[in-house]
Amino acid sequence: MAVYIDPLGNWGWKHGPSCRLIADSIPELIDFAVLIGLRAEWFQPRSSPHFDLTVQIRERALAAGAIELSKREFVGVIRRLRSEKFGLKVNA
Repeated sequence: MAVYIDPLGNWGWKHGPSCRLIADSIPELIDFAVLIGLRAEWFQPRSSPHFDLTVQIRERALAAGAIELSKREFVGVIRRLRSEKFGLKVNA
């Protein structure tokens, strides 16, 4: 099991540049998020379950062991997780 973050992007969020945190399982994702100082209720379950991270929280996630992926790699993990969830065969 692992947790992953994507590259920082400027999406016009009031907190500045951000990225997303995902994991191989939802319990692992929520546990890791709480470990790095996020609140469990900030979990975003729709489409691709994730947490949004500010620059500072991203640094904490990396220090705690999150795996930094390129945009392409990150999308590949999301596709894999969706295929596992729905039992589909998807080429990442």
